[in-house]
Amino acid sequence: MARYVLHMTFDGDPARLAARPAHREHLRRLKEQGRLVTAGPWGDDTGAMHVYEAADEAEVRDILRDDPYTAVNGYEIVLLKEWTPIL
Repeated sequence: MARYVLHMTFDGDPARLAARPAHREHLRRLKEQGRLVTAGPWGDDTGAMHVYEAADEAEVRDILRDDPYTAVNGYEIVLLKEWTPIL
């Protein structure tokens, strides 16, 4: 398994805000499954950062396909990259 960092940006689309409760429930399930290390929005709510535990980038993209934000085109990916933490 490897760690992957996702940096996403949001626009002001109300559909994303309507999907937020389902999105956060999706994240809670991933955390319980050990597939999500941490996640949260930027302080100004213009985007978010997630850290996933996954076999490869394809698995992370599969996770994103199931995210309620994806269904409403609620974000754009700025960065999705394998990360090697040292501490």
